[in-house]
Amino acid sequence: MTAEPTSVSGLGGRYATALFDLAAEQNAIDTVLADLDTLATMIDDSDDLSRLVRSPVVAQVDQASAMAALVAKAGMTSLVANFVGTVVDNGRLSDLRLMIGQFNLLVSQFKGEIAAEVTSATKLNADQISSIEKSLAAAVGREVQLSTKVDPDVLGGLAVRVGSRMIDFSLRTQLNNLQLSLKEVG
Repeated sequence: MTAEPTSVSGLGGRYATALFDLAAEQNAIDTVLADLDTLATMIDDSDDLSRLVRSPVVAQVDQASAMAALVAKAGMTSLVANFVGTVVDNGRLSDLRLMIGQFNLLVSQFKGEIAAEVTSATKLNADQISSIEKSLAAAVGREVQLSTKVDPDVLGGLAVRVGSRMIDFSLRTQLNNLQLSLKEVG
């Protein structure tokens, strides 16, 4: 068994740690990670699925049958199917996306990677993501596990969070700083 990292906490961290320990026991960390990444992408890309996961008005039995069908149709492992079933049974489906993020953090720590999140105004292409990963890896001296997020309010540029450090080169932040500077002058 691996030593438990301390950077995950709360409800999502407890569920993610339990799943991570089971995946480690079964030598299935990479398989579970791939299944969870697929599930996260499905949730992020589908408004209907996102509503199902987040909605408190959808009956738990309906959530359970929908998620079971989705996981089976996607061909996910029984470990992930059981995990999702447990999450639904415990009434925590709205926290599933958080749990997946916490699991990703545990895997990154286990592999000696550092997590980074890049926020941009538009979706980044594969070449841009690869270039950012390489630049960040060179800067921090470790492999980087990069996640991307689109926020149109950024307007342009990038906001990068590496571990607890935030580097904000977004146009929104630069405009806000300029506005503050102009207020101080006037």
